[in-house]
Amino acid sequence: MLGTDPLDELSIPDGTTVEEHDLVTDGDVLVGGQSTVEFGVRGHNVIAGERVQFDGNIEAEGDCRLDMWCEVDGTVLVGADAYLGERVNIDGRLVVGGDLDIGDDVDITEGFEANGWIVIRNPMPTIVFFMVYLSHLLRIGEEEEAQDLVDELTDAEEAEPVRVPRSAHVSDDAWRVSTPATIGDECRLHGNVRATEITVGRENNIFGSLRAQGDIVVGPDTKIHGDVTTRGGDVTIESGALVLGNVSGTDVEIQPEAAVDGSIRASGETRMAGTDVEREPE
Repeated sequence: MLGTDPLDELSIPDGTTVEEHDLVTDGDVLVGGQSTVEFGVRGHNVIAGERVQFDGNIEAEGDCRLDMWCEVDGTVLVGADAYLGERVNIDGRLVVGGDLDIGDDVDITEGFEANGWIVIRNPMPTIVFFMVYLSHLLRIGEEEEAQDLVDELTDAEEAEPVRVPRSAHVSDDAWRVSTPATIGDECRLHGNVRATEITVGRENNIFGSLRAQGDIVVGPDTKIHGDVTTRGGDVTIESGALVLGNVSGTDVEIQPEAAVDGSIRASGETRMAGTDVEREPE
């Protein structure tokens, strides 16, 4: 839908893994402004807003677009075109398979090479670029093409993108956001997840704890190597899931064949394998 903010939550698509300090996905990677990503990124297109910091290499099979004041502590490899805003700093080498559009005061420590055209100017900030383009399409009546552009950014059929909201902090230690978080199926992640609400799909392996202000859902056959706690929401541990820690929430539901190695604390009601257990509020 037009007008939907594609970065209103932390979204990890199916099959995403963290391998040797790199976030690896088959789809795009969209990172909101003023975020910190303490590892490298490998994906199709990589797009980052202003003042995003990457503490590792970036490998983009397609395009890479870094807004002004972004910092990359590593090398940037781009299969197609690259767009670098004003005062981007790359502490490594930049290799571009296509065209390079580069702004003023860009610092690339080990130099750069591009197989296509090199244009030195100040590329339009990513968000402004897409807004202007969308406005133009709508103004000339190309609503279908405008919707296709939004779908390409947010709901691509080939693979869902990794979406990191504005001002997030992502690392091997913790994934901290002030929005909801959704983790797909068959992902392997390192770090504690901190969000307003958390939904985890099936057959994941998460080496960390889950903590939210609202509800938490742990999908079937998922393993959580830590605690699952919420301040004011409910917790649901679905069939076959394993929590290697404590579970705490308002109402707690443990479905059949799910297991919790630690203690279960509920200020409201606990439901286990189809039975209800009333508890006095703590």
